[in-house]
Amino acid sequence: MIDEINGYFTDIYFELHPVHQEAISHQSVRILQMVHKKQLVMIRDIAEHLSISHNTASEHVKKLVSNGWVYKERYEKDQRMVYLHLTELGLKILKKNTELDEEKLQAALGKLSDKEKIQVVTAFQLLSEVSK
Repeated sequence: MIDEINGYFTDIYFELHPVHQEAISHQSVRILQMVHKKQLVMIRDIAEHLSISHNTASEHVKKLVSNGWVYKERYEKDQRMVYLHLTELGLKILKKNTELDEEKLQAALGKLSDKEKIQVVTAFQLLSEVSK
C-alpha cells in the first residue's frame, strides 16, 4: 500500500506541478515550509529539524533574507530570541515550489464527477490530519 500511495503521489506531482522559474534549493524550500507551517521558528529550530549545524542553518536563512523571502523579528520580551517570518514574496515562492498548478489541477478535477471530487478532497483531508 505504501508503494502504491507513493507512486500515485509522485505521478500527481509530476503531472500537475507548476513550472519552476526561481533557482531555489530543496533545503531552502524546506525552510520556507517550516517557517510557514510552524509558529515561532528560530534558526536553532531549523537546524534541529533539518539535522544541520546552526551555522549552516544560519547561512541558509541569510540567503532567504537577502532574496526577500524571509524576515527576522526580535522577540520583545527577550531580545536574544529572533523569530523568522515569510514575506509576501516568500509565500509566493513557497506556493510555486510546493503546491500543484491550479490550472492543471482544475483540468484534472474537471474530469471527475462531483462525488469523485468530494472523495479526493476527503482522502487528502484525512491523510493530512493523521500526518500531523
